[in-house]
Amino acid sequence: MTEIRSILLVTNPLSGHGKGVQVAISAANLFTERGVQVTEIRGDSAADTEDRVRKALADPAIHADAVVAAGGDGLTCVVLQALVGTGVPLGLVPGGTGNDLAREVGIPDDTVAAVDLVLRGNSRTIDLGTVQAEAAMRPMWFATVTGTGLDARVTLRANEMRWPKGPLRYTVAALLELVGKLAVPYRIELHGSPDHPDGTVIEQDAIMVAVGNTRTYGGGMLIAPDAVIDDGLLDLTVVGAMPRRDLVRLLPALSAGKRIEHPASTQYRAARLILTAPDAPATADGDPAGMLPATFIARPGALEILAP
Repeated sequence: MTEIRSILLVTNPLSGHGKGVQVAISAANLFTERGVQVTEIRGDSAADTEDRVRKALADPAIHADAVVAAGGDGLTCVVLQALVGTGVPLGLVPGGTGNDLAREVGIPDDTVAAVDLVLRGNSRTIDLGTVQAEAAMRPMWFATVTGTGLDARVTLRANEMRWPKGPLRYTVAALLELVGKLAVPYRIELHGSPDHPDGTVIEQDAIMVAVGNTRTYGGGMLIAPDAVIDDGLLDLTVVGAMPRRDLVRLLPALSAGKRIEHPASTQYRAARLILTAPDAPATADGDPAGMLPATFIARPGALEILAP
């Protein structure tokens, strides 16, 4: 149990289309009322936010007992890039569109309850994943899901949309992306899989491949239904080539948080994997992560998180 006397409170004005700002204001007031020293960080960009968090964690005058992200999964992803390896726990006050990591570890979608949970100081250790795109300068940490192919294109489009709000935004973005080319040839190389020999290679046409540390993304879409956040493995869902009409039927079920049921959908588990596909983008926790090919690695016990 960690005694919380001083925190870094990180916010993103764009989280939840402005909801993050209101949540952050309420959270800051609640922490202050409870005698906690609050250092607020609100960067001008993801890179600026990461840099500010990194510098604040290195500042002995601040000595934060926790870093609290008041926003969604995208903001959490930015914070992780500076937080991992410091030994400082992460707290969450949900204020984004999806809040999938918070949901996965049982953090309530209520500001007062989430703040109280942080102040209890209870923590657990969870896995993270890293994705290293071929052209990227460094690996990118992620907590929920990295999507590739159509999956990532939908996320990138949804991030630019201002309407509709909530999970429905992803469905609308998906329908808009369906007019383009769907399946492309994927090469999937599995290492450290409990179900396949080390170095198994799968080559098939696929519409998208999602790599999950958690079960859901995009506000509850159940893309990796059997993922466990502390099992040392990443769960892959491969959506293979299928008629466009079949994919259209699957989207409402996915958006409603139901398991994908289709013969073209398969699941794998691995500690390390390499994905290769032409012109396929990747998004980690909803943020751009480069283009395939990319290497994904499960990082057991990489993060201490304040949770029930």
